Amino acid sequence: MFISALAVTIAVLFAANIGASGTAAAMGAAYGGGAIRRLRAAVWLAGLCALAGALAGGSRVVTTISEGLIPNALMTIDITVIILLSACLSLYYANHFGIPLSTSEVTVGSLVGVGLALSQIYWHTLLIILLAWLLTPLLAFFISYGINRLLSPIDRRLSERPGRWKRWLTLLLIACGCYEAFSAGMNNVANAVGPIIGSGIMPMWLGILVGAVAMAIGAITLGGRVLETNGKKITELSLLQGSIVSSTGGSLVLAASFIGLPVPLTQATTMAIIACGGERIGFAIFRKPIVRRIMLIWVISPIISLFVSFILVKIIIMGSILYISVPLLLSIILLIMLRIRRKAVKLPAKAKKASVLSE
Repeated sequence: MFISALAVTIAVLFAANIGASGTAAAMGAAYGGGAIRRLRAAVWLAGLCALAGALAGGSRVVTTISEGLIPNALMTIDITVIILLSACLSLYYANHFGIPLSTSEVTVGSLVGVGLALSQIYWHTLLIILLAWLLTPLLAFFISYGINRLLSPIDRRLSERPGRWKRWLTLLLIACGCYEAFSAGMNNVANAVGPIIGSGIMPMWLGILVGAVAMAIGAITLGGRVLETNGKKITELSLLQGSIVSSTGGSLVLAASFIGLPVPLTQATTMAIIACGGERIGFAIFRKPIVRRIMLIWVISPIISLFVSFILVKIIIMGSILYISVPLLLSIILLIMLRIRRKAVKLPAKAKKASVLSE
């Protein structure tokens, strides 16, 4: 009973963090484009639309997460706790630093870690998901880039003569943001509740309801920092560019949800933002520190969740104490690297201060 309650608690916390991360993807363009000026209004809209999307059509992706990657017989309550804990830790880390992260990647990473540890994994499903992960951001980038190039003369003309067009473009962007938030809810709720549904802790309808409500609360209470990153720190967008970004990302994710594939909405939206920003400032945007930081987190987060779940299964389920030494060793190496980096950052500042005093 205690383990079941723990699994549900972690799933609720995970869903709240998913809501926070999905907010940036769904309303980042509308907030960055100026259609919604108040941060509080943006997160409320994202939360409510994500709630509606999860309740309307989250079941297909839930089926993939709960039984499509590893045999359903392996989905014990202990395994469910390990999967959710591994994924939740990775997502919390990204939200803490304001980085938009794909919840699908950390969840699938955790499932793969469990499957590798127990030597039971459906490789064909995993390959299809990996292909979808690769194609979705690329399609978002090229579709947004092409549409932006096509409509850029109209966008410039409208910018020179705002007038009544601005109000309609503002409404269009808000509608596109709501549409993307709806698709986010449909695709992402499975990442939090799929494992507890697969283990039989909750029936599907109740699991989706609990996950949907937790996502909405997370979007409203925790989504501000990630929303600032996607909306303001990558590049500035016009109202029309924001609509291109949200409609492209939302459509790709909605299509994936109908066939039951968990795909990276945050990556699709971020790449669409980069595509539209790259039109104006060139592809030097990929050298911006915030963009490089986002891409690094994208790569390492699923690996971290895979590694954590693999180690936890080996230690807790299989009782292999040998695996404790691996994370301990890596933690020590990481702490040493961070200490060296802090010293390297402080040295120039001290040297500069010394030179000023000598003058």
